[in-house]
Amino acid sequence: MTTFSTRSRTAMVAALSAGAVVLAACGGATDSPGRGGEQAGVTVVAGFYPLEWAAARVGGDRVDVSSLTPPGAEAHDLELAPQDVAAVAEADLMVYLDGFQPALDEAAASEAEDSAWDAGQAADLTLAAGQHEDEDEEHSDEDSVDPHFWLDPVRLAAVGDALAERLTELDPDGATAYEENAAALRADLEDLDAEMQEGLATCATDTLVTAHDAFGYLADRYGFEVVGISGLSPSQEPEPAQLAEIAELVSERGVTTVYTETLVDPAVAETVAAEAGVQTAVLDPLEGLTDESAGDDYLAVMRANLATLQEGQTCS
Repeated sequence: MTTFSTRSRTAMVAALSAGAVVLAACGGATDSPGRGGEQAGVTVVAGFYPLEWAAARVGGDRVDVSSLTPPGAEAHDLELAPQDVAAVAEADLMVYLDGFQPALDEAAASEAEDSAWDAGQAADLTLAAGQHEDEDEEHSDEDSVDPHFWLDPVRLAAVGDALAERLTELDPDGATAYEENAAALRADLEDLDAEMQEGLATCATDTLVTAHDAFGYLADRYGFEVVGISGLSPSQEPEPAQLAEIAELVSERGVTTVYTETLVDPAVAETVAAEAGVQTAVLDPLEGLTDESAGDDYLAVMRANLATLQEGQTCS
């Protein structure tokens, strides 16, 4: 019988352990790590909720998606912590909207030059802020592009299709999955669009008075004229004279509802409503979800918006 000394057994254990480490390393090399090299699959960071939701729907279980805007935070005012900047630098793909969140514009240029993808190009941002308002409205901002495309389901579907192509470039083996997921997303969004077209086809009032100028694409698609009390960002404070002008417009046009939002202080919109003697209701711009959102995903909240508009605009 062959015997081993304590020193021999120790050497054998060390050799086996080293071999296991080598095998583990070789096994890991067959995966598709992110830019940071720490996990398998495609890692995606999205600027805010609608982009996160679309990326998760298209990516499915091949993609790990996170949002840089925390739940309940106002997307326009996003500031990146150091760990957020690191996440942008390490991600395979950064999905953002150029001009919507200045902090992300800076991060895209400095940390994600090769991985940043601007959803606005696929969405075809054709509206200028104030384009859907009266030309003599002083509170409109004719020089700014309206970025709120996701409130038009068909434009969001186009972003999903383009996102599938971008993910395929990063992960060719997932091409079929991305294409099928994007098609399913488009089908859901086209169904939603059909519901909204039907539900908003005959409304007594075609003027939407909203807390901030976020609903231009929705108004453009479904035949409304939107008047935003604040500008493209809810942090833009209107002048007292502008509030008085909007209150007068509400009375003149027979508007019965002024719309507040989930993530914005309703005080200014409530002031306009009180001065005009009309009610308020919550219309969600879907820049983020909170516990107070009228649904747990984009589709549910948009259908809640539809019901709110049908009542507030007196749609038959």
